[in-house]
Amino acid sequence: MHDKIAQLSPRLANQIAAGEVVERPASVIKELLENSLDAGASRLDVEIENGGIKRIKVRDNGRGIGQEDLPMALARHATSKIHALEDLEAVATLGFRGEALASISSVARLAMTSSRDDSGKGWQVSAEGRDMQAQLVPAAHPRGTTVDVRDLFFNTPARRKFLRTEKTEFNRVDDTIKRLALSRFDVSITLRHNGKGIHNLRAGSGRVEMERRVSQVCGPAFMQNALHIDVERSGLRLWGWVAEPAFSRSQADLQFFYVNGRAIRDKVVSHAVRRAFADVLYHGRHPAFVLYLELDPASVDVNVHPTKHEVRFRDSRLVHDFLFGSLHRALASVRPGDRGAEEGAAEPAQNRLEPVAGVAAGEFGGQQRMPLSSGPSVGDLQQQMQGYSTLHQPYQGDSGVAEPAPSPGASGLTASPGARPWSGPTPAAAGALAPESDEEAPPLGYALAQLHGIYILAQNQHGLIVVDMHAAHERIVYERMKAAHASGGIQAQPLLVPVSLAVSQREADCFEERAEVFTSLGFVLQRAGPETLLVRQVPTMLHGAEVEQLVRDVLSDLLAEGGSDRIGGRINEILSTMACHGSVRANRKLTVPEMNALLRDMERTERSGQCNHGRPTWTQVKLADMDKWFLRGQ
Repeated sequence: MHDKIAQLSPRLANQIAAGEVVERPASVIKELLENSLDAGASRLDVEIENGGIKRIKVRDNGRGIGQEDLPMALARHATSKIHALEDLEAVATLGFRGEALASISSVARLAMTSSRDDSGKGWQVSAEGRDMQAQLVPAAHPRGTTVDVRDLFFNTPARRKFLRTEKTEFNRVDDTIKRLALSRFDVSITLRHNGKGIHNLRAGSGRVEMERRVSQVCGPAFMQNALHIDVERSGLRLWGWVAEPAFSRSQADLQFFYVNGRAIRDKVVSHAVRRAFADVLYHGRHPAFVLYLELDPASVDVNVHPTKHEVRFRDSRLVHDFLFGSLHRALASVRPGDRGAEEGAAEPAQNRLEPVAGVAAGEFGGQQRMPLSSGPSVGDLQQQMQGYSTLHQPYQGDSGVAEPAPSPGASGLTASPGARPWSGPTPAAAGALAPESDEEAPPLGYALAQLHGIYILAQNQHGLIVVDMHAAHERIVYERMKAAHASGGIQAQPLLVPVSLAVSQREADCFEERAEVFTSLGFVLQRAGPETLLVRQVPTMLHGAEVEQLVRDVLSDLLAEGGSDRIGGRINEILSTMACHGSVRANRKLTVPEMNALLRDMERTERSGQCNHGRPTWTQVKLADMDKWFLRGQ
């Protein structure tokens, strides 16, 4: 510490500023490319050596910089993008601080050549970190600008030693190029590393060209499983692509979000996306998306962080609710058959199994589809259903009955006033009747058999459908319970014999404190002692579930919330627990009409592609893939 206060030298001030702006080669490229885009460039050519540590060269065909402005471009706090404080309130350019070029030239050897016309005559300004004196000389150059940065951190060894390996630094440069490429589909971008071509992304403004670039950046599997959305409301527009939940990632490496064309990371955005995927994403997995939010520039503050990675929304609640609502509805609208409906179309990730690879070619011919008309007739189906008693209730489709009634003497016997015995296929199960042609089959086809009491095997026009019956029914029951709860409460059904539960005093106290919550969930309980509860009514949709364990699990969920004010936000998790109890179990024997009723309910239910825990509920095995397994047509 020195007692005397002195003004920092321009060189030292720029090196300190470089610590904020220039972290590694990737940050240099980001700043240079943003300047090129702000200059109206339609083509960007990037060349790097040694991961960008040795050399970075960026060339564009933008408006260029005049002779008199070139030296000023390397000065600190010099910019053409803002002139008054009011300009900061509606920034429409990517860069505006006027620090990037000065900071880069303070820690590297920089040469910038530019021309404003097509005469081929231009000027070059150069500076090295040692003295920061800009040298201006004539140079040949077409319209546009070329910035050549060599030996990054050559004069700051302490910073240079923190750089990673060439491969790591290149990967970060590659990520930066990809983020910029997705922000401007109308700009062609090339990348070369150590003389080798890496990317050659062609410009395009149509939907097809955009999706081609997204596929190049994110991979073809992303586009095969992506939903296109375009929603506009209250001055906000959200458009882009979001992958179906089954195409989730172990890390958040395919998440691209742009606000008015600027790539950002924001807590409001992240929270809205997590909430939208809460019901459909497997634990520990991350969604994939390429999304664009457009709004009035005056409604967002981009001058929050030196690297401009973060923004601040003036009405964050409006933005959050708009993002959540748009994504939530988009995911809910997906039904089996929405994707891959056409022959040869890509299937969602959970609906595709890869064929066996590495088999030798054979001389077998391709097989023909077997018509579905060989299925059971109406009379056969009705005959199959005869003989069922109330002790073996089948799956009833829209009725929500999931489990057979308990045997005599078991706890939890229910009275169902007004209920009628189920005597045959309901309209919901009419799909059990096979059509004359398999082209008429619904998306999930018609049931053929049950495998190991766990999976339903069905045939549709594309091949074989395999359904996890518990996972599928769990989603159906869950969505019905959410709808019932939102409409004013879940209908309760009285038990013929109340069930007595021995609980802890804490659990009994929890019931008394949250009695209204239990009522809204379809339970009627009564405290019969310090550590005893009587269960008198249970949700009608969960008829046949194990009452004692169901109530204990709900009590556990309520206790975990800690306060009554937090229950409202976590009610779906409690409903999910209840739905799991009310779903068909493994080794439950289902008839063909029951299986078809379940398939038809899946086709009508929101988010039926995943269970409440994010696991896939069904998968498609294409006939062409099975042909490969058996060497047909090869």
